[in-house]
Amino acid sequence: MSLISEFKAFAVRGNVVDMAVGIVVGAAFGRIVSSFVDGVIMPPLGLLIGGVDFSDLAIVLKAATGDAPAVVLAYGAFIQTVVDFTIIAFAIFMAIKALNHLKRKEAEAPSEPPAPSQEELLLTEIRDLLKERNRA
Repeated sequence: MSLISEFKAFAVRGNVVDMAVGIVVGAAFGRIVSSFVDGVIMPPLGLLIGGVDFSDLAIVLKAATGDAPAVVLAYGAFIQTVVDFTIIAFAIFMAIKALNHLKRKEAEAPSEPPAPSQEELLLTEIRDLLKERNRA
């Protein structure tokens, strides 16, 4: 099998396509959560702890001199990223928990076929009686 045909077989396999869709949806979901955290969660949280905007929290390690910008340790951006991660991780956890619950329900479903109805039992009995009558 040539390298190109092998790659083509790999690329069109369902798992790869599913993974690509998951990555695109995950990236979009990440942006939505970041926007939610930046615009909805962090402002009230900053207000509760004294009007602090987390994105502005930083420690200046070396002040700006001439054309060189200041060297800062932007720990506020890190805090905001941790909050983003926590919310995304929780949302994914809840989605996986729901999927596992559905899988458990599916596994617990009885695998036996349902019992025949009264009509089916009666028809089976009539069939058997007719067979016996025809033999005699």
